[in-house]
Amino acid sequence: MRSVLSIILGGGRGTRLFPLTKNRSKPAVPVAGKYRLIDIPISNCINSDLNNIYILTQFLSVSLHRHIANTYKFDMFSQGFVEVLAAQQTNESADWYQGTADAVRQNISYIERENPDEVLILSGDQLYRMDFRQLIETHRGHRADVTIAAIPVPEKDTAGFGLLSMDTHSRVTGFVEKPKTAEERAPYHTSAEWIEKRGIPCNGRHYLANMGIYLFKTEVLYELLTAKPLATDFGKEVFPRNYKTKKVCAHLFDGYWEDLGTIRSYHESSLALASSKPPFDFFTPDGVIYTRMRNLPASRFDGATLTESVVADGCAIGAGSRVERSLIGVRSRIGNDCVITDTVVLGSDSFETDAQRAENARVGRPSLTVGDKTVIEKAILDKDCRIGRGVKLVNKDRRQEADGPNGMYHIRDGIICIPRGAVVPDGVVI
Repeated sequence: MRSVLSIILGGGRGTRLFPLTKNRSKPAVPVAGKYRLIDIPISNCINSDLNNIYILTQFLSVSLHRHIANTYKFDMFSQGFVEVLAAQQTNESADWYQGTADAVRQNISYIERENPDEVLILSGDQLYRMDFRQLIETHRGHRADVTIAAIPVPEKDTAGFGLLSMDTHSRVTGFVEKPKTAEERAPYHTSAEWIEKRGIPCNGRHYLANMGIYLFKTEVLYELLTAKPLATDFGKEVFPRNYKTKKVCAHLFDGYWEDLGTIRSYHESSLALASSKPPFDFFTPDGVIYTRMRNLPASRFDGATLTESVVADGCAIGAGSRVERSLIGVRSRIGNDCVITDTVVLGSDSFETDAQRAENARVGRPSLTVGDKTVIEKAILDKDCRIGRGVKLVNKDRRQEADGPNGMYHIRDGIICIPRGAVVPDGVVI
């Protein structure tokens, strides 16, 4: 296989997932209890024999760097690498990444250094399993300048995606970004016959959504990134400007795929992974998802009841507690007689000793993670939270958007979000 360089975009300007914690790098966000979001695209690359990987992230995240360094160590003879490139303010650029195209352009010197034949550009906040060798085969078979991965979606889901239309040779003939009206969507309706002729059942999915996965000929990528006026985003600017003059083709995909870039999508997808029939299997041998191996003890349950839930390693759940349709991350400690429903608990980066917990009690500070007799419904608890005894996180006023005092909590899309390291004192009701 000719050389392909993979670039994973880990969050530029306008980061939507966990905007509540300053300098939080999206790729470092946990998923499914023990994994990180960044493990998904990296694992897909490794399983596709693509081992030269750059990760572009807005913030210099110590957690992300540590995770990458401890997880992805290639054999010294393989010449593979996974390297994080954080945005920098320099003489050439005094601003953070303005969009996907701007992020790649600011790191173009690294592409030139590797001098690949093609560049694969991926998102760092999607959950899916794809063999990129099939995408590469489509790209080279069509002799395309650019190939975009696309997935069929029903009309009700189109408002959140960029849509594209194609001719009989899979060449892209039109783009529209997040259409809101039937008139905007109409030109992008694709017949069931066209879709099914490519081996994919239509099932009412008549629109082809841009997945944010792109394969470029390297020389074409250089040309498009340096053309004036400079574009900041691939989907909004680069492709609409150039699909008539460049050969832009599409590769159809028909597997599980979710964009986890918003609070709502992250919450809903996490709970789906905890269901009795999860839509995505982390354990299939056909494309293993890799992550850091932690030397954590097995989780312990003392008379607790769990229903349709996932509990990661190193957790303790106390007597009389009920956990329903929830995901509990590493090193979480849940007290006695708690009720946790439809909630994602990201866990903690360290254990507290008995002495530390005694000191917490002495100074009136809640211990990690959830105290006794606490009720939590439809929430996301970021890392290292301290939720006191008798707390009720239930969104009692059913608000869709709200911000608590001193950043104690935020409500987004009706979901209570407790920021990283936040402290919710005993007896608080939200």
